[in-house]
Amino acid sequence: MIKKFRLLLPLALVFFISGCGQGEAGVGQMDYEQTKKMVVDILKTDEGKKALEELMTDEKMQQKLVMDQKVVADTIEKTLTSDKGTEFWKKSFDDPKFAESMAKSMQKENEQLLKDLMKDPEYRGMMIEILKDPELEKEITDVLKSKEYREHLQKVMTETFESPLFKAKIQDILLKAAEETKSGGQQGGKESGGQQGGQGAEQGGGGEA
Repeated sequence: MIKKFRLLLPLALVFFISGCGQGEAGVGQMDYEQTKKMVVDILKTDEGKKALEELMTDEKMQQKLVMDQKVVADTIEKTLTSDKGTEFWKKSFDDPKFAESMAKSMQKENEQLLKDLMKDPEYRGMMIEILKDPELEKEITDVLKSKEYREHLQKVMTETFESPLFKAKIQDILLKAAEETKSGGQQGGKESGGQQGGQGAEQGGGGEA
């Protein structure tokens, strides 16, 4: 059964591609829809999935995909940089959920990119020049003085102080400081006692003389 699907799948894909061409030309729309439905139905079956998996693991197919990577990359690049592609991404990033998901998925890559850029002398020099810009400096100052920023900072500080991790860290620091203070006090007492004992011995020796 799998072998039949392996033979049928490429044929169905050919029909699908040819159907796409006919659909774009406005001819054979019904054939295109039927072919499309047939391909989708095949791919949804267990046999179809298995056949596709075996097809993708075939060495010749993998070599073909590697050879066509540049073509695929160029096609994707042209699509993304086209007017329709730009409009699509603009609308997509207007959706808060999409923007959040995208940001989370690329967080590690962005962090690594920023680290690499910070090691680049040219990038650091550019950032310094930007930060020296009087207009930018004024904008940053205005933001820091704004009510919204102060409220946000207050919220962040409150959340930080209420964090169990922060509380545990502060407790450890205080305990360590108390132990160091106690240890220093005991050491100072011993040294003071030793000095007083030495002075008493000297005085006793002077009286006998």
